[in-house]
Amino acid sequence: MRPPVGEERVATVIARVLPGFRGQGFGTVLYESGLAHARGLGAEVVETCVPAVNEDGLRFAGRRGFVEIERYVLDGERDEWVDLRLRPAGARD
Repeated sequence: MRPPVGEERVATVIARVLPGFRGQGFGTVLYESGLAHARGLGAEVVETCVPAVNEDGLRFAGRRGFVEIERYVLDGERDEWVDLRLRPAGARD
């Protein structure tokens, strides 16, 4: 069921693979499962937010088709964050 015009449904999922367990496919399983679930619920736009210093996380997202849409620092903070959006299937640069 689609929400009426002007309404938006947002779901947040936080998943992190600890450094000692990276490169073994755990992140891929979490990502693919979460994306399939979101798509099953009717998600049309998928975004993520990664700390700019997390180069592994940015590479992981980039390899799966996420593109950067914004960088920012929250008021009163120093850490830079990167918002990324999953490029729709078949989209070109």
